[in-house]
Amino acid sequence: MGNAKEDSAVLQAILEAAVDAIIVSDQDGTILRANPAAARLFRYDVAEMVGKSVNMLMPRAMADIHDGFMSHHLETGEKRIIGIGRDVEGKRKDCSVFPLHLSVGHSKIAGKRIFIGILHDLTHRKATEDALARSRRLDAIGQMTGGIAHDFNNLLTVIVGNLELLEMRGANPQQLALIRDALESAELGADLTSRLMIFARKSHLKPERSDLRQVCSDTLALLERTVGATFDIKIDFAENLDTVMIDPVQLKSAVMNLALNARDAMGTSGELLVSLQNVTIDDTFMAEETDMEAGDYVRLSVSDNGAGMSLEAQRRAFEPFFTTKSDSGGTGLGLAMVYGFVRQSGGHVRLYSELGLGTSFGLYFPALAQAGGYQAGDARSNAVVPPARGNGETILVVEDNPKVRKLSIERVRDLGFLALEAQSGDQAYQILKDGAHVDLVFSDLVMPGTLNGYDLAAKISLEFPQLKVLLTSGYASDVIKTSLARERPYDVLHKPYRQSELAQKLKVLFSDCSAA
Repeated sequence: MGNAKEDSAVLQAILEAAVDAIIVSDQDGTILRANPAAARLFRYDVAEMVGKSVNMLMPRAMADIHDGFMSHHLETGEKRIIGIGRDVEGKRKDCSVFPLHLSVGHSKIAGKRIFIGILHDLTHRKATEDALARSRRLDAIGQMTGGIAHDFNNLLTVIVGNLELLEMRGANPQQLALIRDALESAELGADLTSRLMIFARKSHLKPERSDLRQVCSDTLALLERTVGATFDIKIDFAENLDTVMIDPVQLKSAVMNLALNARDAMGTSGELLVSLQNVTIDDTFMAEETDMEAGDYVRLSVSDNGAGMSLEAQRRAFEPFFTTKSDSGGTGLGLAMVYGFVRQSGGHVRLYSELGLGTSFGLYFPALAQAGGYQAGDARSNAVVPPARGNGETILVVEDNPKVRKLSIERVRDLGFLALEAQSGDQAYQILKDGAHVDLVFSDLVMPGTLNGYDLAAKISLEFPQLKVLLTSGYASDVIKTSLARERPYDVLHKPYRQSELAQKLKVLFSDCSAA
């Protein structure tokens, strides 16, 4: 009897300590045991799972055929899932579907067959694979495009050369007009192939050590005359900015492309913000969010408050010849050229957009090490200091993007805080109204529903004045706050942010609470 109790205690300890989800069910699919990791994965309480069918954890299409799989296995012994790990989809309590890896084993206790499922969340791995697949797709398109452009240039060389020979050999006026039209078209073709070569990262760059403030200032001086008086161009350049190694001519072209795209997206008027800032990718969370190598970068952001881009347009934005402006003469090469130039310069491009609110492009260029740069005690040196940690306070994370929400929850828990979550401002407000114990609300600025981040913060200040609020956004808030803000201004933590920046913001807010 003592051994049985000891075995039971050991089994319970294993279930409690296991990092991966473990679910035990009978041959009818009824859940007998579920460990805390399983409850967290599917966002149920353990008590809500035990005694229910495992079908509740599956999308409907899978649930409909699951019982048939089990019956087939029991009758024939054929292993379609049993004993074989495979990637499937799970369904959480909120009905959201996510990828997971499932391994199922079976045993017998007192003559009854039981099944043990071990499940591992693949959300982060799937996101990484998708990002890698997009990068590889663009690389493959670039390789193909570069080869086509190279061969096409050879054809154009022959065409232009022969046309010039005909022009020099005494063509009559009528023939001369035809030759010159053909030459002009051939030159347009040559310009097209040169832009394709930029996307393919095979253009001849002339990089030099550059201060992006000067290059951008020169470009914006031209833009002010180009975009029109109804568009307000703002700048936000950091005072202490690292230098980068780039081709200034190509950078000017990239900024012009982004600015003119923004103008078209804003219609007859709007605000354009060009900002420059040093950014350090030095922690796991930020590297995950940006899919960038650790290191020091200078970030050039071009943000607008225009129409925004659909998810499909965002996914294909950098593909050559993809355009949403075909009716107005768009070629679909502008963003492809920007992408190719930045990547050939050793940098990265990030795109953030919301329909109806605007778009922000972030160009990240590797910073050059320089004498007289950051010294001990400045912002970048302080970033390496271990971040301040919480004392178990509860933070309500409000974010509509499930991947970003999951990452944000990990970040605040990693800093020693407890975390609740909400998918929208409306849901967060209801959670607070229902009496949940919350010490701080950490909310995205742009969300679906009736309450955006500013609206939620305003309601909190009126109805829950003891709560602190920290807002975050992928936008340059200076551009969109006029669209979203009501009366009171709030500090905004800009995405992507470092773990040390989040820790510092939370430390200041909770220090204010203590002082009060």
